[in-house]
Parts: sequence; structure tokens; C-alpha cells
Amino acid sequence: MALEPKLIDVTVPARPAAAVLVLHGGGSRRGNMMVSPAQLSVLRMVPIAHRIARVGADRLAVFRLLNSRRGWDTQHTPVQDAHWALDEIAGRLGPHLPTCLVGHSLGGRAALLAAGRPEVRSVVALAPWVYADDVADELSGERILIVHGSQDRVASPERSAALARRLSAQAEVAFITVRGGKHAMLARHAVFTGLTTEFVAATLLGVSEDRDGAIARVEAGENWIAV
Repeated sequence: MALEPKLIDVTVPARPAAAVLVLHGGGSRRGNMMVSPAQLSVLRMVPIAHRIARVGADRLAVFRLLNSRRGWDTQHTPVQDAHWALDEIAGRLGPHLPTCLVGHSLGGRAALLAAGRPEVRSVVALAPWVYADDVADELSGERILIVHGSQDRVASPERSAALARRLSAQAEVAFITVRGGKHAMLARHAVFTGLTTEFVAATLLGVSEDRDGAIARVEAGENWIAV
């Protein structure tokens, strides 16, 4: 059976001002195992996608991507699925719609590596599993937010901080440490979700309700914050 990615509509208003693509994580399994909509790495992004949709009201088109297969290998990576999804969105809504990529773990890595697309205005990488050389081609001032829990034992906060420093040479990057946060984002989940939705709204819609919080500090020019 062919393994194909799937784009899931969360909300698609008639005339969206921008789009958001939400990317899940998930480790490799033996062979080319298909992604299950019920796997935890997929499910943990569902409330984040719906929170973004509520914040965006009728201005944001929000989609979730189910990757064609689990994990990351040299033959096919989630980056290819992300490019496929962006092409699908462009075919439906037009090729120039400003877009934010939101990804967790390996989905965060895919989001960062797909950030060179011309329609991508911003990226939120949540607890991204990355290497320090995961820099996309043709970055040109994109807004990037990396959010990592201090107690993450799956994806290294130190590696994502090193990548943030390297990315800052080409993009506008902020790094937020969530004290006590772990990889699954269950502890302090509201913090991870709130930071994501506020950054999406600020970078795509130019609005923010977080007048005194971390995203307000990012908008004021701070790059390294702990919450």
C-alpha cells in the first residue's frame, strides 16, 4: 500500500488573511510504518491547532498534516511532506498567502527546514529534535520562535539553542525556555500552547493580547527568555 500524506482542514474561512500548517512529531518504527491519526504525537497537536483556529477567528486558515510515514529517514523525510502540504494549500488558497509553520519534535525540525519557502513568514518549533546545522536554504528574515522545556530528555534543549544562535544570522529568532517543561508538553501545556498562539497571531495578523508576557517581550526585541 502506498504511503501518502494527508492534509486535514481545521478551519478554512472563505477569505483567510493567512494560513497555519501544524506538523506532528513521532519517532521512527521498523520499516515504513504509516502514521496513525490516533498516535500520541499526532493527538498532542490537535488542541494546539484548534486553539490557533479560535484565536484566528475567521482570518486564519488552519490545517494539520498527517505525514506519509513515521519518523525520519534518508529516503523520505517529513520535510517533503511539509512541502507537499504547502503546495496543496497554495493550490487551494493561492500561492502568496502568508503562512506560519507550527511543529513539535521532528515536526519542529521539518518546520525549520521548510522555512525557506517564500510564503512562510514565521515558524514555531516546539521542543524540536534538531541538529545545529538544520538551516533551511533561502531564509530571508523569517520570524522564528523555538520553545523548549528545560527538562526535555528526548530532544536536546542545548542543541536547539545552538541552532537558534546559528539561525539568528539569517532570520529573526527568539528562544523561550519553559521551566520544568518536558518533551510531551503535558506539564505546563497551557504555556506551550499560549506562546504558540500568541506568536502566530502577532506574526501573521499583527495582533497580540499578551501585552506584558513573553511574546510581548519578543515583539519588543528580546531573544532569550525563560518562563
